[in-house]
Amino acid sequence: MLWILCLALCGLLTRTRADPGALLRLGMDIMNHEVQSAMEESHILEKMAAEASKKRPGVKPIKGITNMKVKDVLLPVISLSFTPGVGIFQCVSTGMTITGKSFMGKNMEIIVVLNITATNRLLQDEETGLPKFKSEGCEVILVSVKTNLPSNMMPNVINKFLDSTLHKVLPGLMCPAIDAVLVYVNRKWANLNALMPVGQMGSVKYVLTSIPTTAASYIQVDFSPVVQQQDGNTIELADAGEAPEFPADSAEGSSQLLLSAAFLTAELALLQKSFNLNIHETTIGELPPQTTETLAGFIPEVAEAYPKPKPLVTQIRINKPPKVTMKTGKSLLHFHGTLEMFAARRRGKTPVSLFLLEVHFNLKIQYSVHEDRLQMATSLGRLLSLARESSSIGAFDEKELTGFIADFLREAYIPAVNDVLQVGLPLPNFLDMNYNLAELDIVENALVLDLKLD
Repeated sequence: MLWILCLALCGLLTRTRADPGALLRLGMDIMNHEVQSAMEESHILEKMAAEASKKRPGVKPIKGITNMKVKDVLLPVISLSFTPGVGIFQCVSTGMTITGKSFMGKNMEIIVVLNITATNRLLQDEETGLPKFKSEGCEVILVSVKTNLPSNMMPNVINKFLDSTLHKVLPGLMCPAIDAVLVYVNRKWANLNALMPVGQMGSVKYVLTSIPTTAASYIQVDFSPVVQQQDGNTIELADAGEAPEFPADSAEGSSQLLLSAAFLTAELALLQKSFNLNIHETTIGELPPQTTETLAGFIPEVAEAYPKPKPLVTQIRINKPPKVTMKTGKSLLHFHGTLEMFAARRRGKTPVSLFLLEVHFNLKIQYSVHEDRLQMATSLGRLLSLARESSSIGAFDEKELTGFIADFLREAYIPAVNDVLQVGLPLPNFLDMNYNLAELDIVENALVLDLKLD
């Protein structure tokens, strides 16, 4: 009994370690860009300075200074560094001019250069499940102070006054700016776990597996995506064995999104029925006419059954979910199904089945990105197997049809598959990410998008 329990636990642990899905690494390139954009676009320091100049009910004026105003706030310079296991350490260097009436009755002007430092802890919001940053330990450090007050007049008193005044004013003025900027950044996660449609067949939702983790050079966000059919049923991601990994040669500070082959397989399962096809045309691309006469060139028994040419009708059914496989530099889409050929009859008459084949073939996949969707274009890889299941024209060697069927798939079926794939697979919506500049790389069991900034 204990032995069985150990096996079960080991199996569970293995599945946990190999959890397939999607992984996101945010390097300093994107985090710098997002924090800088939030600071600039929100004009938060200017807003805080204007707020500080207002008289607020219930707030006592600072002793020794009246008519205080803040102006000429310098454009902030932001420095970030990752704090492993915590989040991001942030330093904002800026400056401003504080004016007012001093305790000596004179117009006062203080030019201040300062650093605002804080730790932005990365958490997971309990209500929404989304990542969020929360500021901790904000400090204001004075770099330099210049004033128009005479330095030779009671220097100790003036210095004490400046020190006490600035330490009273600046933290309350500047630290809220950090919090306000983080609110701005956090909003850009808002649509991350929204349902995103895959055509009319279902949807994908990117759900966080756990609290994002911070390493020395990146933040990692692990997803367990939920792939859901239109009727509400969930498609489980297959256990892929070893979990896919980011390339070891990724540039320092860069950002990547990894999509596992198991995840892409689950998404394509939503489209399985769309890959079923009935083809009635007799003229298709460069193929010879799709008639019993052409087919008789490969299977003589057809000519005996149909001395007069009849148009062919071909029915392809995919009876297993499509499967994506990936090796370094190469990705394939596997189809298992049936191919049945019929001889058409006069209008209103049901076509007659000639034979039913079980088929297994693969398609080469070429990936690209358009806006927030992963696009796939396919071409025939190999026709891996043909097996005759039934035949109304007697026994024949199905291997004789290999070339004929391969040409048919290439000219008639694959263009229809590519039309279905134009729906695209949704990519996670976070931080207003522009995927159009991403560089794509196929690695073992995964597709990696190397994310680039505008």
